[in-house]
Amino acid sequence: MRVNASVVVLVMAAWCVMAAGGEEEKKKEKVKKLQIGVKKRVDNCTLKSRRGDLLHMHYSGKLEDGTEFDSSYPRGQPLSFTLGSGQVIKGWDQGLIGMCEGEKRKLVIPSDLGYGASGAPPKIPAHATLVFEVELVKIERKEEL
Repeated sequence: MRVNASVVVLVMAAWCVMAAGGEEEKKKEKVKKLQIGVKKRVDNCTLKSRRGDLLHMHYSGKLEDGTEFDSSYPRGQPLSFTLGSGQVIKGWDQGLIGMCEGEKRKLVIPSDLGYGASGAPPKIPAHATLVFEVELVKIERKEEL
């Protein structure tokens, strides 16, 4: 059986187009679950963040297209809140557990763990995936009795 070289080239080209199209479709899919990436680890970490801790965080928040909508850095003051108490978006309450002081993470937060269908106008549109670079400055833990 002889195979025509031009048929092989045509089949290969079609396969490449289909494969590339599949990659584009993957990129278009919305982020469906929280993604946590550690940007800077801390050696000899003895205290990791947990629910109920008062955290002091520096952060930069961006939309998927790179547009920054908020940052604590220009203010020179970290944001303080109690982890797991609903004071921040769900993506933070889930994505900041187990951090060490000085650690940096990148959080990619799907809309349902951020501001959802309502968004946070005017800077955060409805159904927006959020990308945060966060740095845990300090953990304050209430001692158990």
